[in-house]
Amino acid sequence: MAKKKIVLHFPEESIEKPVTYHLVKDFDLMPNILRARIDENEGTLVMDLEGPAEQIKKGIAFLQDQNIGVQEAIKDIIVDQDQCVDCGSCIGVCRPGALTIGPADWRLGFDHEKCVFCELCINTCPVKAIKVQF
Repeated sequence: MAKKKIVLHFPEESIEKPVTYHLVKDFDLMPNILRARIDENEGTLVMDLEGPAEQIKKGIAFLQDQNIGVQEAIKDIIVDQDQCVDCGSCIGVCRPGALTIGPADWRLGFDHEKCVFCELCINTCPVKAIKVQF
């Protein structure tokens, strides 16, 4: 089983398409929606896709055929280690536990796999060392 974190960008004409249904039914994939922002004009959806690697590839091709922009979500949240002062302010708002302070060195750590891109840490950081990049 492979797993891929992707960001979908829906134009207005694609917002009401049942794409997650097709990912499950037609491609035997397990989508896990991590974050969504959809209004009447556009939408952005962050999800994990899990299944056979070839099926993930086919599912992504299907999304692109539906006029949905697809990006891999590898470096979406960026922590600037040079700017970070390891104060830990961001840890209190990070519900999934993606941000931690190491017990041995008291330095901020970030686990991309646990991050759901809620962006709460961005406004909490007093030195603005955390940024989102889509």
